[in-house]
Amino acid sequence: MVEVYKRNDYYVAKIKYPEANLESAAKFKESIISFADKGYKFIIVDFSEVVYIDSTYLSALVSTLKYAISKDGDIALTGLNKDLYNLFLMVRLDKVFLIYDELPESFSGSSLRKK
Repeated sequence: MVEVYKRNDYYVAKIKYPEANLESAAKFKESIISFADKGYKFIIVDFSEVVYIDSTYLSALVSTLKYAISKDGDIALTGLNKDLYNLFLMVRLDKVFLIYDELPESFSGSSLRKK
């Protein structure tokens, strides 16, 4: 389940399951694409309740980012525990996603994208 709420100038999509894997990847991707289609331009995905991410979920995350950018939006991440953060560093997704330590006051991701 993904819980979404508005915060300042962006939306937070909080992942509400401990394992982000093949079983939940398609539903996550569908949810985020749906939010982008509804006009949710800037989304921060909160992984604070997640302890495991597999490659299928990482792929879904990258796909949703590409979709959001095509809609003039952006996706950032927060709430990564040490192991998840190290995974993002290892596969170099820290170069693709803006990663916040905690939810920011405002979204600054779109200013980092080169068009």
